[in-house]
Amino acid sequence: MPPAAISEIMGNIVLQLLAILALCIAPARSGWLQGTATFYGGADGSGTMGGACGYGNLYDQGYGINNAALSTPLFNNGASCGQCYLIICNYDKAPSGCRMGTAITVTGTNFCPPNYDLPYGGWCNTTRPHFDMSQPAWENIGIYSAGIVPILYQQVKCWRSGGVRFTITGLNYFELVLVTNMAGSGSIASMSVKGSSTGWIQMSRNWGANWQCLAGLAGQALSFTVTSTGGQTIVFDSVVPAGWSFGQTFSTYQQFDY
Repeated sequence: MPPAAISEIMGNIVLQLLAILALCIAPARSGWLQGTATFYGGADGSGTMGGACGYGNLYDQGYGINNAALSTPLFNNGASCGQCYLIICNYDKAPSGCRMGTAITVTGTNFCPPNYDLPYGGWCNTTRPHFDMSQPAWENIGIYSAGIVPILYQQVKCWRSGGVRFTITGLNYFELVLVTNMAGSGSIASMSVKGSSTGWIQMSRNWGANWQCLAGLAGQALSFTVTSTGGQTIVFDSVVPAGWSFGQTFSTYQQFDY
């Protein structure tokens, strides 16, 4: 066998071992499932900023370029915002379109809606598990000319730098709280707020990762209780001082493990 061929085979084996190592490092929250993946947002991924989870600038909020828009069954009306998924290209099904031995972890930051101008609603139809990934993330596992590839994916633990952050917008008796930079399961199951002059008030999801409260809390120090979809509950006591204003972001030193 020519030395070049041996070198290529050994290189593929090394890449496969690196992918397996990546799978071992990221604690799984689900088994391996089948799906498909495309890409959007341009070569630099700038077109993926913003999105239906409400994160805005994904670099500022701790998510970066390794992100994806989720199809209807994955997005779950916004309940999956912030969750992390380990993705590998299903090489057995598409050897010409997959990069062998590679893996990438992405965060769900946007919604990929059905396109009813296409048969059955296109790739992001209401039943297909599909990831429309940022182009830089997608090109870790797929060859550009393929456009779409079959994948294997599983939900894994999210790792973030620093603590959970709360951004408060709204007006008067309407508080809209965006929760960002959340590790562990990455997503919120329930949330409550307490002012320094109130008891605990149950909040509800408004859209994406934004939770709302209809109460007059201006001028009060605020605490939050957040339960992750992984079942961990953390009390963020007096994380917002009494002199807060709408539009401010408040960082914490607390973080989720699951």
